[in-house]
Amino acid sequence: MNQARNEELFDVVNDRDEVIGRRPRREVHRLGLKHRAVHVLVFNARGELFLQRRALTKDCAPGKWDSSASGHLGPGESYDAAAVREVAEELGVRPDRPPERLFKIAACPATEQEFVWVYRAEADGPFTLHPDEIAGGGWFTPEQVTRWLAERPEDFAGTVPLIWARYRALAHGQAAGPRDPAQ
Repeated sequence: MNQARNEELFDVVNDRDEVIGRRPRREVHRLGLKHRAVHVLVFNARGELFLQRRALTKDCAPGKWDSSASGHLGPGESYDAAAVREVAEELGVRPDRPPERLFKIAACPATEQEFVWVYRAEADGPFTLHPDEIAGGGWFTPEQVTRWLAERPEDFAGTVPLIWARYRALAHGQAAGPRDPAQ
């Protein structure tokens, strides 16, 4: 059987995040086509953020630290549905409330041409980490994350510094940057 048939399909989007086609994952990444993803920041009752360490078998950023849960949208899937699905798939939990939309980042080189909606959720665990996706994880205070990113940004997947800077600006009441005009 053709490997492309077994490969995950992504919606390909234009500069306005409108679906213009569907292509296999490998092709989307190889050609740098714009597509969609979500990142969910999961905080516990103490205000600590759970970060995951990506599995060493991942094709992008293996072994790097990443958002609590993240992933691509399935064909025809909404950002909100993907956020709920990714938390359940990667962390094995369903928070009491759906993840809250925080902000959207436009597709750019730092996001590997992904339009990214960033969400916030609350859960204390325990988590059941998906072994194909996550090598481990831990809870960190916002101050620890900020310091770690400043001292060792190479420890993180490429989108994390951008997400964290926008999140911290939002948390401190500063403008988080331009919002998607389609909102």
